[in-house]
Amino acid sequence: MTKLLKLEEAAMFLLALLMFVQQCDLSWWWFWGCLLLPDLSMLGYLVNTRTGAYVYNFFHHKGVALLIYFAGTWFQVEPLTFAGIVLFAHSSMDRVFGYGLKLVTGFQDTHLGRIGKK
Repeated sequence: MTKLLKLEEAAMFLLALLMFVQQCDLSWWWFWGCLLLPDLSMLGYLVNTRTGAYVYNFFHHKGVALLIYFAGTWFQVEPLTFAGIVLFAHSSMDRVFGYGLKLVTGFQDTHLGRIGKK
């Protein structure tokens, strides 16, 4: 991924931090403590690569994160708003490091290219 795209994803991560500060009455440790929770979706790979990719991609899709966030703000449910912010921040952070949505061929195959040793 080019440096410009990584910079854009870093800006989206900072946007998520701003959203957290403005919309959630939670301590900072909640944000940092929950930031890696979406990676639990990798457990889908224990079933097979297809299930793993679908489960992983669901929890790493920014559209899903925004739907959860907007539902939380619309219905004024702070935990839902927080979950949407964390999912959005995590997805942006992953993409800064070159981890993208997974292909069904294997965990190392992403929409951003192959990850790992070449």
